[in-house]
Amino acid sequence: MAIATSATAACFGGTMGFYSHPSESTGTAMRFAVFQPPQAARGPVPALYYLAGLTCTEETFAIKAGAQRFAAAHGLLLVAPDTSPRGAGLPGEDDAWDFGTGAGFYLDATAEPWSRHYRMARYVSVELPALIEANFPARADRRGIFGHSMGGHGALVTALRAPARWHSLSAFAPIANPVAVPWGEGAFTRYLGADRTAWAPWDASLLLRERPYPGRILIDQGDADQFLESQLHPAALEAAAAASGQDLLLRRQPGYDHSYWFIQSFIADHLAHHADRLLG
Repeated sequence: MAIATSATAACFGGTMGFYSHPSESTGTAMRFAVFQPPQAARGPVPALYYLAGLTCTEETFAIKAGAQRFAAAHGLLLVAPDTSPRGAGLPGEDDAWDFGTGAGFYLDATAEPWSRHYRMARYVSVELPALIEANFPARADRRGIFGHSMGGHGALVTALRAPARWHSLSAFAPIANPVAVPWGEGAFTRYLGADRTAWAPWDASLLLRERPYPGRILIDQGDADQFLESQLHPAALEAAAAASGQDLLLRRQPGYDHSYWFIQSFIADHLAHHADRLLG
């Protein structure tokens, strides 16, 4: 599959690059970012995928998180896809910041017209890893995934639905129980239809009660997060983990909000968590 290179630059002894390709899953061009650590010059390394939140792009994590320094130290290849299809031409896709463009919610839409293009789950879990492993020095047997907010939801659901494909998992301030909060209800109603029973396979707290992940899950949540009570509901995930016996480390961080200042503050811990599982 053809990949177009938008830009590359030297970074911590490796290479930071931005790319695009025609996606079979979405039927649109999709953009993504890849950091190749210096160790990748000697052979394939584990890949760690990051899913960004509402309104973000493939550039957000690469520019704001400060992860490349730690990925270079551990020898992890970082991959960050865009957060939705763009330019699909669907009516209403650009009308709201929390739905449509920039808000794909990492699910496979089943309701028209969104099912024609908004198949981000298949893109992230199947198409993008195959593309990365065919074109970059990434190991096919060691993949990790993490994300923030909507992307934290996406990382949890992606790994819980296919644990054999994802060997490490963490999240920053995930939308932990989307069927019960306004962001999730608004998106799921339009992407999946009004039947709420069809929503359960895309809710991490519901999935975790039925199928615990085979390994520790690390989650950081700021206690000054402006969306904590209204949108995130980490307690639902904690309760699900307790019910299923999941090994969950959910750290409530005093004074931290929902921003990338929060992510920067704990990104080293998350890279170490993934490195321990992907390289240990």
